[in-house]
Amino acid sequence: MSAAKQVIVVGAGIIGASIAWYLAKAGAKVTVIADSGAGGVATPNSFAWINASWGNPEAYFRLRTRSMAEWTRLAHDVPGIPLEWCGGLCWDLPPAKLEAYAVEHSAWGYGIERVDRVGAARIEPNLTELPDFALHVAEEGVAEPVPATQTLLADAERRGARVMTGTTVTALIQTNGRITGVDTSGGRIAADEVVIAAGAGSPAIAATAGLKLPIETPPGLIVHSCPYEKLLNGLVIGDRLHMRQTAEGRIIAGSDFGGADPGMDAEATARELYASMKTMLRGADRLELDFHTVGYRPTPIDGFPIIGRAQGVSGLYVAVMHSGITLAPAVGLFAGREILDGERDPLLEPYGLGRFSQQPE
Repeated sequence: MSAAKQVIVVGAGIIGASIAWYLAKAGAKVTVIADSGAGGVATPNSFAWINASWGNPEAYFRLRTRSMAEWTRLAHDVPGIPLEWCGGLCWDLPPAKLEAYAVEHSAWGYGIERVDRVGAARIEPNLTELPDFALHVAEEGVAEPVPATQTLLADAERRGARVMTGTTVTALIQTNGRITGVDTSGGRIAADEVVIAAGAGSPAIAATAGLKLPIETPPGLIVHSCPYEKLLNGLVIGDRLHMRQTAEGRIIAGSDFGGADPGMDAEATARELYASMKTMLRGADRLELDFHTVGYRPTPIDGFPIIGRAQGVSGLYVAVMHSGITLAPAVGLFAGREILDGERDPLLEPYGLGRFSQQPE
């Protein structure tokens, strides 16, 4: 019997946690290394909307809907993941574009229901501003990002993974053109394969092996209220604000699900967003702003994920994307298979790093 493959996963956000869990479940010897705590850096600032919405090409829609199904399977396999299929009410496009989106995605099998003002009020009775035309997708949901990530990492540890938080990866180790481990603030660690899943920190790590990751990191501000009585039943993707209520009762909001542009004064932007949020909610008189977060979203320059082995550098796998919450279970499953068995799922074909024609420098 061959020895278990040793894999280092750099990053303890939702993507790193998912990959680590699937690898550990499959019998790999996994070490997770992150300079953050369990939960990563971008993940705690996520709106955490699980969906296959909006103007994405069909290939990306198929990957996202597959991952939505994998969320249900993952929550079954790992009890304690805070997952809720609460549904999403959306009117964040002009009516003609909203209808075009509904026609296209309905043809692809997305469960879209068209609703008028009365229907919207039935779904979210505490909204003070109701659209004349909106779409409701009952199968959309949320996974509370930090508890979900921590639960996955804890179960990966139960399956034998080692999780090293507060440890910085300073460089990838190359031996004869192959990545053979990492240098860290705590010393050198060897591996058969290294996975970069460090979000916005990924380009700097990849650069130590001469690999360029074409990623932008736009900031997004989200306001978080103090815990409050239940006002929202699901996701509200409105034309002015995107909102939801968390499992602990906080209402979080941004100008879109990726967060608002923080501008020159993030504190002032947060206060303005919070004031807008209160005006949109009936019964929010005692709702208080607790804090705001500014997350830096790791976004490949074409908007689509980078998932796969790096060209010209063996022993290195990259998994960096925005929409990490939606995609995490499918990426974990597919990356685990590819790393251990060399089997690349067809749904990943458009998302290799090679599409940018980047070679090691």
